[in-house]
Amino acid sequence: MKNKNKFLMILGIIGPGLITANAGNDAGGVATYSVVGAHYGYSMLWAMFAIAIGLAVVQEMNARMAVVTGKGLSDLIRERFGVKWAFFAMFVLIIANLGVCIGDFAGIAASLELFNISKYITIPIFAVVMWVMLTKGSYSKAEKIFLLLTLTFFGYVITAFLLKPNWGHVAASIVKPHAKFDKGYFLVLIGMVGTTITPYMQFYLQSSIVDKGISIKEYKYEKMDVYIGTIWAILTAVFITVCTAETLFKAGITIDSAQDAASALKPLAGNYSFMLFAIGLFGASFLACCVIPLCTAYAVCEAFGFESGIDNKIKEAPVFFGLFLFMIAISAIIVLIPNISLINIILVTQQLAGILCPVVLIFMIKLVNDTEVMGKYVNSTIQNFIAKATVLLIIVLTILAFTGNLI
Repeated sequence: MKNKNKFLMILGIIGPGLITANAGNDAGGVATYSVVGAHYGYSMLWAMFAIAIGLAVVQEMNARMAVVTGKGLSDLIRERFGVKWAFFAMFVLIIANLGVCIGDFAGIAASLELFNISKYITIPIFAVVMWVMLTKGSYSKAEKIFLLLTLTFFGYVITAFLLKPNWGHVAASIVKPHAKFDKGYFLVLIGMVGTTITPYMQFYLQSSIVDKGISIKEYKYEKMDVYIGTIWAILTAVFITVCTAETLFKAGITIDSAQDAASALKPLAGNYSFMLFAIGLFGASFLACCVIPLCTAYAVCEAFGFESGIDNKIKEAPVFFGLFLFMIAISAIIVLIPNISLINIILVTQQLAGILCPVVLIFMIKLVNDTEVMGKYVNSTIQNFIAKATVLLIIVLTILAFTGNLI
């Protein structure tokens, strides 16, 4: 009975880390990994595992701060660095998150248009579903739905196995990349880093752990949740890459989006692979469309002292739910504009996210090493080394993205 109760307790804790890491594999993430496989085969798999190490360390830092302080990241930024820095971070976060959310609503529309269902039907329906799901329920219920959505990522796993790749070759490519390291290769690498370690993930993870009330005694299980989420997210990226590398790369077909990948898979890999890839795109987009507005609402409310949390009623947290409604309403309306091209919007907001991410990570590193904030739970030397190396990598890649000059 004791073991059973412990198992149930662990299941009750697991969730924030798994949801956060998988929300990073949104429509933009699926598109990026699809392009990686279609254009470069397996030659970028090494980078995915290198990025995974940085992601795991950053997410663990984030979760540890939540458990030790009982406060969200934006709340800590305001307390330790002042209102001006908090306002700057929230302003850029809102702009960047809105753009990403628009892209993910476009992902919902594109995934269902592959089945000939118009966006003028799907987008209003799912916008209402998101609003009802997160205003009429509780955090516990919403988390269960988010966890169920992560199961749609199995579509990529099944598709990859249906294609019967040479797994030995896949594994060898992780340690022995073979590619022409040209400008295009590095630009795709920049996109891969940007879609894997994003600002909103840090704000959402810390806020959701605080909202869930996880204590320091339970932290070892939350740390396990973070690491499982990281492993699953990177494996999902690998399976997406396998899907397009085994089909599009071998056929010499180039693509620009995730829906292009799904459409191209149909004649090359059959209806089952096409359907599973499209379902995965839908699940990834819908999950992110829920998480990103939540992240924004949590962060802004925590930064400026407004009441927040899904467990509240609308009248108890009007700013929190108002921000959530603003994000999904604006995103849905923009996607419904006839003949709109979202490419430029997505590119600009990804650049904004790239600028913000190092700023957020620097705040996190300073906070997690502050003994007044963390006490004895500050970073170890190796954690600081990996975290700072990750920040440096993102800064260098962001500079390269803007200048276009590669060494």
